Amino acid sequence: MIGLGYVGLPLALLFARKGYEVTGIDTDQGKITDLENHNSYIPDISDSVIKSALSSGKLTLTTNDEAVTFLDIIVICVPTPLTNDGDPDLRFLSTVSEDLFPRLQNGQLVILESSTYPGTTRDVIQPILEKSDLRVGENLYLGYSPERLDPGNQRLSVEEIPKVVSGISDHCLTYTADFYHTIFEEIVPASSVEVAELSKLLENSYRFINISFINEIAMLCDRLDINAWEAIDSAATKPYGFTPFFPGPGIGGHCIPVDPLYLYWVGQKHGFQNHFLALSEQTNQHILTYVTEQVKQEIEKKKNIKDANILLCGISYKKDSNDVRHSPSLQMMRNFRQMGAEVGYHDPYVPEVVLGGQTFKSLPLTNERLAQTDGVVIGTDHSTWPLQKMLDHAMFIYDTRNQTKDLTGKAKVIVLGGGDTEK
Repeated sequence: MIGLGYVGLPLALLFARKGYEVTGIDTDQGKITDLENHNSYIPDISDSVIKSALSSGKLTLTTNDEAVTFLDIIVICVPTPLTNDGDPDLRFLSTVSEDLFPRLQNGQLVILESSTYPGTTRDVIQPILEKSDLRVGENLYLGYSPERLDPGNQRLSVEEIPKVVSGISDHCLTYTADFYHTIFEEIVPASSVEVAELSKLLENSYRFINISFINEIAMLCDRLDINAWEAIDSAATKPYGFTPFFPGPGIGGHCIPVDPLYLYWVGQKHGFQNHFLALSEQTNQHILTYVTEQVKQEIEKKKNIKDANILLCGISYKKDSNDVRHSPSLQMMRNFRQMGAEVGYHDPYVPEVVLGGQTFKSLPLTNERLAQTDGVVIGTDHSTWPLQKMLDHAMFIYDTRNQTKDLTGKAKVIVLGGGDTEK
């Protein structure tokens, strides 16, 4: 397993639990040290699970790429971010492929799990691997199987999520499917690696468009004095044709804000404009501005924003997670600081965060701090929030997640998309 992040580590542990001898490879010595000390850096994974996997002898850890020489199957789970210009950044994939090809052995199976645009496996990865003088489909096998992990999901285990698989050739597909069939309950073969690559971008683009749309509806509902959350709940009673999505301060994480832009980029390369994706990206950027302006307007009823103290509750992008990648709360923090406000945060999952070269630490959520804060912004819907305490001691709460629904207290509450719903 190359890459031991939010995707690679859970998969490595799953493979080990299923009986495979797994070598986890990561260039970050800090991660390797944490794991060797039985310290998990992912909330979904307990320290005891790490200890059990290492104690069983089924999982070994290293930063040494030479280990791939002795492996039968190599699974790549490295980041595929965007460049500063918004284009696909494949430098991690390219680096891993360049490191792999001198070490590849006859008959090995290489599987890419990282999200990427259609054509990457065939046009980018395959030519690099074949510099080894091995030929994909003959004595080297290459597949693509997009990861579908959902951090924090307690309803489905990883192996219960159907696994899309594909291969450069029929043999590549067969070997990839046979491997994953020993782990996952349902295998979904795709006719080409391009289909499988597109399927992952399609899944996340669907969410990207719908979340952006519902955020637009939330802003409209504030104008119309209609509660968007109640309207969504009402619409969701329809037994067909409607899937509920909910407002929030923006779209975070590594996949959903990034994958649609991979799809947009590849469309442009083929002379096609993805208008829905472009509009969704505009809305995703605008909702952050909208939320910060809403908070500013309320605070400035009493004082200048430059004299205000704001507390962000939740700095991670997702409920009960420590993942801050593309977190809307981080951008809100930047926005408020640019306005001149003093900004702190509280997040039980994120002890500290670096923003603009400065390290911020999570502040204790005391009664005194709540009372002395001009505005509390609920940016993440962690299940651990002491909501009643917050309502009883804060002066003003801006709730982007409708966490305060059906609760009352001293604080004035404005809910994103709540229309005239103020407590």
